[in-house]
Amino acid sequence: MHLDPPAAPPTVVGIHVAKGRRLPTRSVPSVEAEAGAGLVGDRYHGSKHRHVTIQSLPDLEAAAADLGRPVDPGLTRRNLTISGGVIPTKPGSRITIGDVELEVVRIAAPCRLLDDNLGPGAARALHARAGTVFRLLTSGTISVGDEVDLAP
Repeated sequence: MHLDPPAAPPTVVGIHVAKGRRLPTRSVPSVEAEAGAGLVGDRYHGSKHRHVTIQSLPDLEAAAADLGRPVDPGLTRRNLTISGGVIPTKPGSRITIGDVELEVVRIAAPCRLLDDNLGPGAARALHARAGTVFRLLTSGTISVGDEVDLAP
């Protein structure tokens, strides 16, 4: 009997933060996650619940196929891009990135800035692919390459 090797766990492939609401995001190799506050240096740091937004590369690739042009992960305004897996959307579900624990708040709706940043139709192409909003339950450093545990 032939058994396939277990699939590698998803990893963080991109981290983006923006100092302000309409300011462009910048790519960083790692970021400090502060429990109950958010990502240090990001526009939502200090907010009550919207600490981290996470999207997946396969969803961006599907949106790019619909759009007929590439979707730059930094232009979606999401904080973390992971290599794959199904990002939970049920409020209260938990995931772990490295040693940081996060809890689902809600689905991230594509914002109207997407059509400005990525071109007409981007918000529509990213509908149901725009990721999930999380709150931080523990503090730590999140880095590109960190493993993501999406198991409930």
